[in-house]
Amino acid sequence: MNGRTVLGALALVVIGLLTWELRWVLLVLFGAVVLAVALDVPITLLRRLLPLNRPAALIVVLVSLVLLGGVLGQLLLPELLEQIKQLTTLLPVLALRLSSLARQVDWLPDLEQQLMALGTWERLQPLGGQLLGLAGGAANTTIQMLLMALLAILLALDPRSHQKVIVSLTPSFWRPQMQKLLGESRQALGGWLAGMTLSAVSVFLLTWAGLALLGVPLALLSSLVCGLLTFVPTIGPTAATLLPLAVALLVSPAKMLQVLVLRLTLQNAEAFLLTPVLLRRTVNLLPTVALTAQLCLGALLGLPGVLLALPLVVVLQVLFEEVLVKEVMDHWN
Repeated sequence: MNGRTVLGALALVVIGLLTWELRWVLLVLFGAVVLAVALDVPITLLRRLLPLNRPAALIVVLVSLVLLGGVLGQLLLPELLEQIKQLTTLLPVLALRLSSLARQVDWLPDLEQQLMALGTWERLQPLGGQLLGLAGGAANTTIQMLLMALLAILLALDPRSHQKVIVSLTPSFWRPQMQKLLGESRQALGGWLAGMTLSAVSVFLLTWAGLALLGVPLALLSSLVCGLLTFVPTIGPTAATLLPLAVALLVSPAKMLQVLVLRLTLQNAEAFLLTPVLLRRTVNLLPTVALTAQLCLGALLGLPGVLLALPLVVVLQVLFEEVLVKEVMDHWN
């Protein structure tokens, strides 16, 4: 082993350690890139329709988002807050209902005794420290979200300058390929975000309509959770189904079965019909790849890793296809 090989191995180790130490900074930066691409999609569409420069188009998009949020807030926020309040009052009733159902099954432990055991002083004593840690984590997350939003606005304001910086750091013989990679990554990520947004809105509206027709309480809150968790494929829709099922159980087991059929129908229609149609021209992610990425990044980075796993896989898939497959494997004799 010569000296250059040793230096190369040490450099890789140092880069790996530095990347791990700066993982949260890199996570915030990548989240800002995702948000910037999300802003770039309507900005590009608006500039095609109107003779606006990029700063003016960005201002129009941001003002439109604020106005849309204000209108939706006035229409839906009062009912949503009321349903959240109702949910807090229904949780003890749900616990009692689950406990009564558990008593009817011999091999299930007594849920009521377990809940009472959790309420002992020894179990509640560490709760104060945990709440303080949770408050500190919430404040840290809020700061990171604000920085992410600011970075996203700056990136969306002048993306070409940032692309030029990345291209300039690339060796001269590979700069055209890097320019192509950046363009294709932006197109794939923008298409994925647009498709998933339409899919999430469709799931929200259809779930809200279905739960309202079935007469299930907390229909708006449950459908909002289902729509938001559509952005976390494979894991999100399954987890989102638990809330309407639990609320329907308070009405009757038959109502819970109806909600289960509704959610399974919508979930399969979204996964096998709507999403493939919306993403057919952008990117096709295998469910196994999506689930593996979510599990790995979730284990390493927690909930933020789960949320950003799919956008990262979209970008990595473009890189693998253009670099590993076309530049390496196709020329390997």
